[in-house]
Amino acid sequence: MSDKGIVYLVGAGPGDLGLVTFRAKELISQADVLVYDYLVHPELVKWTRVDCEVVYVGKKAGFHSVPQEEIEALLVKHAKDGKRVVRLKGGDPFVFGRGGEEARTLAKDGIAFEVVPGVTAALAAGAYSGIPLTQRNTSSSLVFLTGHEDPTKHELQVDWRAYGALKNTTLAIYMGMGHLKFIMGELVAGGLSPETPAAVVQWASLGRQRSVAGTVSDLAERVETAALAAPAIIFVGEVVRGHEQIDWFEHLPLFGRRVVITRTRDQNSELREKLETLGAEVLELPLISITKDVARESLVEILAELGNYDWIVFTSANGVRFFFEDFLKGFPDIRALGMLRFACVGSATAREIQRHNIRVECMPDTATGESLADALIATGSMDSAKVIVVTGNLNRDSMVKKLEAASAIVDKLPLYTTSKVDLTNNPVADDFRQKGADAILFASSSAAQSFYEQSPALQLERGAKKPLGGSIGPQTTATMDEHDMPVDFEAKKPSLDALIEAMVERLTR
Repeated sequence: MSDKGIVYLVGAGPGDLGLVTFRAKELISQADVLVYDYLVHPELVKWTRVDCEVVYVGKKAGFHSVPQEEIEALLVKHAKDGKRVVRLKGGDPFVFGRGGEEARTLAKDGIAFEVVPGVTAALAAGAYSGIPLTQRNTSSSLVFLTGHEDPTKHELQVDWRAYGALKNTTLAIYMGMGHLKFIMGELVAGGLSPETPAAVVQWASLGRQRSVAGTVSDLAERVETAALAAPAIIFVGEVVRGHEQIDWFEHLPLFGRRVVITRTRDQNSELREKLETLGAEVLELPLISITKDVARESLVEILAELGNYDWIVFTSANGVRFFFEDFLKGFPDIRALGMLRFACVGSATAREIQRHNIRVECMPDTATGESLADALIATGSMDSAKVIVVTGNLNRDSMVKKLEAASAIVDKLPLYTTSKVDLTNNPVADDFRQKGADAILFASSSAAQSFYEQSPALQLERGAKKPLGGSIGPQTTATMDEHDMPVDFEAKKPSLDALIEAMVERLTR
């Protein structure tokens, strides 16, 4: 690699996190600088390191917060400073994404670069709306076009009439919503039958996806009635006919539903994934932020005596990550953990431990600290056992007291601080205030408590949809009742799957 650093032009795909390539995720997690666009899923930004510099350049139709020339200069500057720069672009960087221009600028300046393809929007829009882009006997060719004209040029870049004369062809048109009626008229003027099937797919692959189908003659009117707008892909061709038969995505049980989740960053990933698999549009309210805040004296004492402990207990994935960051600074060999046994709450925390090839020996079915204490006591190993409990500033002492009552010797190791997020100008909170949601899920008492404390900044505006409230179990329900928060459904057992099942049942009554 050049000593000037390197730039990765990375395709972020169409929106669905499951369509992001392994290479893209790997590079995002290693980046020194991340430069990203409007259409990039916000969850991807969370894959960066804590010390990564994140730069939003916010390009979308009708609004460019940073001119293209400045974006290219930014990439060159950071690379010349020796940084690993990821330029994250929606879809594929070389399909109507100006990635070619950026690559030429980098090459001209002698900057090393790599291009990482992504799933382009037309492929996802077709697959997620039941529109096969090619089909034997009816569509033997596929043409990608852009309806976005260069404002610096006075002549049309695309001869739409010429494409209207093509036979057995699917047209996939990007950035054409602002000229939809004109484009359809020009295709007909070029010889295309006005009865040719056509469709528009907005926000392809996401829970907010919407689609409208018709013919070339009436598509613009149908789209206007449905109030569809960019970002969207326009399809023209026989492949659109009968798309409802294979439209799998828009028939998922939670398709078209907006669901708010209120857990912490690491827990959200699992819940978000489950909801999006069922077709929901997920809104993640950032009620709290978690920052590393190590009690240095306690850490040094515990690490020095690590071989004398029997168990280490984690109640969050954050605690696992922060613990190993400091452990590996002092002990480059994982064997320094000796015979230490691991216990934790929740599958997200267990996965973080397992990343280090360490087996979790105790994890309760119910994801609470009290249940973990009961599970540890049930192992019969607590009498005079030395236990490390990794905590944050808001962890309750009930688990510690239970373990001590069972004759364990417990040392607490504070590693992080949990604090409220200012929601005044937060874009996700603003989206919630304006539109509301179908449901809001509380998967812990602390989440319900945080929502209540932040409620003044989350008041819905006139016309916003009031969400149903869902609780993961009796303990969370008690907290919601205490604050007069409506409980419209409760999980039959305290698990994410049961909570989602209860919500689906309630929403489909």
